[in-house]
Amino acid sequence: MDTLKVRDAKDVEEVVRAAIANEQPLEIVGHGGKRSIGHAMATNAVLDVSALNAVTSYEPNELIVTLQAGAPLADVLSLIDAKNQQFAFEPVDTASLLGTPVSGTIGGMIAAGLAGPRRIKAGGARDHLLGAHAVSGFGDSFKTGGRVVKNVTGYDLCKLLAGSWGTLSVMTEVTLKVMPKPEAERTLLLRGLDDAAANKAMTVALGSPYDVSGAAHLPKSALRTRTDELGDIAGQGEAVTALRLEGITASATHRAGSLRELLAPFGTATLIEDAASSVLWAAIRDVLPFATSGALGAWPVWRIVCPPASGALLGTQLARETGGEVIYDWGGGLIWAALPPTADAHAPIVRQRAIGGHATLIRATEDVRRGVDVFHPQAPGVAALSERVRASFDPKSILNRGRLRRATA
Repeated sequence: MDTLKVRDAKDVEEVVRAAIANEQPLEIVGHGGKRSIGHAMATNAVLDVSALNAVTSYEPNELIVTLQAGAPLADVLSLIDAKNQQFAFEPVDTASLLGTPVSGTIGGMIAAGLAGPRRIKAGGARDHLLGAHAVSGFGDSFKTGGRVVKNVTGYDLCKLLAGSWGTLSVMTEVTLKVMPKPEAERTLLLRGLDDAAANKAMTVALGSPYDVSGAAHLPKSALRTRTDELGDIAGQGEAVTALRLEGITASATHRAGSLRELLAPFGTATLIEDAASSVLWAAIRDVLPFATSGALGAWPVWRIVCPPASGALLGTQLARETGGEVIYDWGGGLIWAALPPTADAHAPIVRQRAIGGHATLIRATEDVRRGVDVFHPQAPGVAALSERVRASFDPKSILNRGRLRRATA
């Protein structure tokens, strides 16, 4: 397979134009950490943007950072952490879940659009993307958005790039807003709740005035292995419901006490603070109980987004019908499901249960992904609109051809 390494946006333009002329689709790669998500692409040429790795501009006082798309995510997180800042949407590091050695790039983070537990409060990756420079499937560079929220010229266009999995353009540079890290973090833990009771507890917490920034539930499990990250918190496979509060120390402590009283009907909540809390939420964010190195490492993993009110029922039924394991995030609105290996990864059951939501097959073998729809099938009208949008960026389907849709004979 030909690998074409580019040095700047001009190189990207030339590579894409040559691909159009030769009718040769391109696979867009940064570090390649998420290559196994999606369908096998109809291409034998790779456009490698990993050399586009510079930090163009970082203005901590303005809460803005501009980066080339190939910038390593881990390095960028270290950079902004040194200024006590963060990406509030908590980008998911898929390395442990997919068994890859690297955490990916800024471009991959935006293209995948996977947000962590704070999504319920801070929004997703697209909500923090202020602007982008990219090269379309016409081989032309374009700019969308700007460096401030008030610059609305073409502002919404860059939102399309988040979660597009590289099918609309090759991003070369992005501008993101960063946020100050909270001074303190407090997490309340309720133990022994079943899925339905946990769902109610999370709903009560999220509906309270106490500004909860994370609500997750790990059901009782006989299979989930103890991990260093979870330690004794959920090490013996017992059910744990976690509720996070962040802010200045006095506020976070006061709100945690008030929330504990509110949740008294569900049991006595214990408290973990700061570093221990941060480690727990990183494990939930990165789905470490389903890591490839663990007991469930060979099982397919689904990411199901659904109405939070129906999350407990969906997850309980799915686990019972398949013999699988689930983890709830976003107050029940996000379900990670590790299911026993089958030829179709239980796709019919998953899609049947995910009414009112959508399910994406995040981890599976290539043979399985060849036989099922990795991304949730769209209704005909939505599919037609999506195709028109894609064609307006890339009429020849040069970029990541076939990644989002299964090839049909």
